[in-house]
Amino acid sequence: MAKFVLIGSGLAGGLLAAYLGRRGYEVDLYERRGDPREGNMIGGRSINLALSTRGIHALRQIGIAPEVLEHAIPMRGRMIHEKSGALHFAPYDVDPNKHINSIGRAALNSTLIEAAQRYPNVRVHFNHKCTGVDLDSATAQLLNISTSQPLSATADSVIGVDGAFSAVRQSMQLKIDNFEYDESYLAHGYKELTIPPGPNGSWQMEKNALHIWPRKSFMMIALPNPDGSFTCTLFWEFEGPRSFGTTKTDDDVRRFFEEEFPDAVPMMPNLLEDFKTNPTGSLVTIRCAPWFYRDKVCLVGDAAHAVVPFYGQGMNAAFEDCVVLDECLHEFAERHHAFAKYFRRRKVNADALADLALENFIEMRDKTALKTFRAKKKLDHFLEAALPGIYLPLYTMVTFTRIPYGQAARRARIQDAIVYIAFGVLILITGLLVRAALQ
Repeated sequence: MAKFVLIGSGLAGGLLAAYLGRRGYEVDLYERRGDPREGNMIGGRSINLALSTRGIHALRQIGIAPEVLEHAIPMRGRMIHEKSGALHFAPYDVDPNKHINSIGRAALNSTLIEAAQRYPNVRVHFNHKCTGVDLDSATAQLLNISTSQPLSATADSVIGVDGAFSAVRQSMQLKIDNFEYDESYLAHGYKELTIPPGPNGSWQMEKNALHIWPRKSFMMIALPNPDGSFTCTLFWEFEGPRSFGTTKTDDDVRRFFEEEFPDAVPMMPNLLEDFKTNPTGSLVTIRCAPWFYRDKVCLVGDAAHAVVPFYGQGMNAAFEDCVVLDECLHEFAERHHAFAKYFRRRKVNADALADLALENFIEMRDKTALKTFRAKKKLDHFLEAALPGIYLPLYTMVTFTRIPYGQAARRARIQDAIVYIAFGVLILITGLLVRAALQ
């Protein structure tokens, strides 16, 4: 059996190690951080995860979906918070049983690593940083952070599952002629904040909703946690008259939140401390090609296609990568062909998701508070109920089906064009009938 070295034991790394272990491959998984089960998660940067159909399917394939969902909280729609304090709930789907799941990164990461370690042919090495990869020999150069000792790990293939700033991808950029690489940063950053539990561990807001405070050029969101708290994330410009760059003092922070999120402030007793101590993160989209080098090296997840978090699909897409790569390894005896097929199947859909995620940022921060937007959502749900299996809203296709992202985007554009034409014709006919009645 072939041997794989995996770099990165984040969410996709743990899942992929379990998939490869299940197939009987020898797997060595290296992670620069300590074991998350020992409390080594970095605080203040999580952006709670929204687990949906694609991700759940990937977890089901290795039998851990029920275990993971025990830690999840269903979110059945968006709760929109206006400045006035008015609330508007918008369900995600016409089917009330369809929901996305809020889950903490640490709990999920730990479960995935444990799932991988159930296979005796999978070994996990924490506190090992990858400094580069020799692509031709499939050798990862590593540094043992605990001892400061360098070492190397050679395998039949090295797979980079090491995130948006992948060391494996950087080695590919240096080696592969005409390697395509593009990174695009938003002018917005993000900061994690907290709404703690209420009395007796109760939730201070609606538990089964993703909360959004849309404010045109910026927004705040909040996702529920099992302990009764909410993980809040402020998405705001780095620079500008009102921005992270100009909001320095406690008075500045307090004034901004009281003006923009007055209903949230009374629920955030640690606001000033969170704002000062939690880092301000960047939001990047990364596109590259190819994702593989011969049969020696391959990229999975954010290492291949980092996206901004506004569709809640980054993790789900990475898990879907694992499913597709596993299918391709089963289909082709030669890993080169498996890697090539995986790349062809996933690249177009990763690019489509990147576009969808950027578009959804504008939708969430600018449009969710508009009556016209809410009317369009109601129309979507009406048409979905009236035309089952024929009309599917874009959000439904992306979140509650496994229709490829690119296909979903194309189908949504066609549906919208048909709806707009139909309404135009209806208005024209109505006008003609009114005119005829008045003559």
